[in-house]
Amino acid sequence: MTLTPPVIGRLLVANRGEIARRVLRTCRDLGIETVAVFSDADADAPHAAEADHAVRLPGAEPAATYLSAAKIVEAALRAGADAVHPGYGFLSENAAFARAVLDAGLTWIGPPPEAVAAMGSKIRAKALMAAAGVPVLPGFTAGPDRSADDLERDVRALIERGPAPAGRRALLVKASAGGGGRGMRVVEPGGDLAAAIESARREAEAAFGDGTVFVEPLLERARHVEVQIMADRHGTVWALGERECSIQRRHQKVIEEAPSPAISPAARVRLCHAAVTAARAVGYVGAGTVEFLVADDTVAFLEMNTRLQVEHPVTECVHGVDLVELQIRVAEGARLPETPPRATGHAVEARLYAEDPGRDWLPQAGVLHLLDVPGVDVRFAPPPPGASRCLRLDSGVGNGCEIGVHYDPMLAKVVSYAPDRDEAVRRLAAALAGARIHGLVTNRDLLVRVLRHEAFRAGNTHTGFLTEHDLAAAPAAPAGSAGSAVPLSALAAALAQAAANRAAAPVQAGLPAGWRNVVSQPRRTDFAEARVSYLLTRDGLRAEGLPDTSLVSAAPDLVVLETSGVRHRFAVARYDGVTHVDSPLGPVRLTPLPRLPEPAGHTAPGSLLAPMPGTVLRVEVKPAGLVTAGQTVLVLEAMKMEHRIAAPATGTVSAVNVAPGDRVEAGAVLAVIEESDG
Repeated sequence: MTLTPPVIGRLLVANRGEIARRVLRTCRDLGIETVAVFSDADADAPHAAEADHAVRLPGAEPAATYLSAAKIVEAALRAGADAVHPGYGFLSENAAFARAVLDAGLTWIGPPPEAVAAMGSKIRAKALMAAAGVPVLPGFTAGPDRSADDLERDVRALIERGPAPAGRRALLVKASAGGGGRGMRVVEPGGDLAAAIESARREAEAAFGDGTVFVEPLLERARHVEVQIMADRHGTVWALGERECSIQRRHQKVIEEAPSPAISPAARVRLCHAAVTAARAVGYVGAGTVEFLVADDTVAFLEMNTRLQVEHPVTECVHGVDLVELQIRVAEGARLPETPPRATGHAVEARLYAEDPGRDWLPQAGVLHLLDVPGVDVRFAPPPPGASRCLRLDSGVGNGCEIGVHYDPMLAKVVSYAPDRDEAVRRLAAALAGARIHGLVTNRDLLVRVLRHEAFRAGNTHTGFLTEHDLAAAPAAPAGSAGSAVPLSALAAALAQAAANRAAAPVQAGLPAGWRNVVSQPRRTDFAEARVSYLLTRDGLRAEGLPDTSLVSAAPDLVVLETSGVRHRFAVARYDGVTHVDSPLGPVRLTPLPRLPEPAGHTAPGSLLAPMPGTVLRVEVKPAGLVTAGQTVLVLEAMKMEHRIAAPATGTVSAVNVAPGDRVEAGAVLAVIEESDG
């Protein structure tokens, strides 16, 4: 790369969390001073503490903080910044924000506002790409003035023009502005298209301030493949290979890899050529991603993201580049070499979310007590030069951080790089399985199940992979545990608690060396997940239900048990209301039950409780109305997504306790359904 004298001395990162910390790391390497912005909810967040300077954005909601272009530009000027990096999400693809940054005399680390605007509307982007010769899917805009009859007529015409063969008639409703799965709905054959459009429109308006949506055919079993581009101001455009992003939930990626396990060299050339054509068509400068759907012989332009992608680390690994550094260098006027660095090895990334896959991906809020991934080599950085293997961790949170309801629930990205795909996948699965994650329910077990699934290992992936294999609802079953993880972990937790009690007892100090605590009566410890009953005698441990288990040692935080001649080490950590036990059998989360529980407040049968703090968007039933099992009763908005609260059974609505606009806390009784007898 031809370097020019640096023009950036102090850079403001207009973002939060993991991507803010990622940009800060590169700025430190380049000797650039940094400025962070933070909301009231992020006052103690790691990104605010790690920057050289930090500016408060009063408020907690995104609209008043990270989505306020005026506040962020004012913060940059007040802090003496001369450049702004938008990260991803929030204002990163907002052309008006890019113009405001430039109009303020600051350097914009991103493409020209005109390119952002051209690709900011997916509808306009598809038209531009079609004109440039990039393959696109047919579709139509669902405007508010379009009647139900017009919708049905357009749908029939769409299906006739679409590439899907007979019988594949599902449609996809998508927000024109934004992404990340928001404002997107699948309409199966015979489904309510008008309702899906209205729901997608509301969610898009809330997330992006633009409720325009469009409809196109859904390519069944398609792969989501994207090409990383980097362009300078001198006419050079790189295509840095492709990434496979087909493992998705709610149309949002959870596992990505580079290169794709199923793209032929000829298809790779075709995809990269289409991506470069797309970039040149809009005069692109900087880092961006051109996304495609690939199904059989069909390759169709999906969208162009005019920013850095969440999954950019896998490209950094296989090409040995720092994409944030390249963004900054290009913004300073540097000239790229004519050809990009070649790809070597394979990289796989998994997104760790605070969410419960078994409860419809319900986001989680609370304290993250511990996040410890074993074997991490680098953080927020490409592999060291010459490294053939590397485990990378990019996380926006630290131990003790509060995970709130205002922002996306992603905790971290774990990336494995190795000479080949099999090794990269195996090491990533092992790192996730061995991670200690305390305080919140996460999607970690799901990620491990996917990475170890035979279809994934064979490269047979598509955007419906999780649904086809029903992996979200599958219970956690650590490899080799044979169902013993929970009872053994519960026993270890009970023994660790007993050891902690002994250590805290004042008489402990006066006991002679070698004394053993011999229990003459069985001890019982109850967890919500298991009941433990054991007896310690001079002959050893006798545990109910675990006849071939003996105690090797017990300390307050570590218990060693031997079962069937095999020793296992159990690390035990206790917090208010939860105990975490980590072992090679797999992580187990236990909820201790009090011996004499306090009297609980009465909750009426059939009560629908708020699963998390949020805002009531709409109520779809009335008191005394009839509902059927699974029918939507009301919709909550939390963590930038809509969440349906459904009737658990057929019956009558005996109470509705909330109205649209109400803020509710987790556990609040929203409504009561009186189940019918027949």
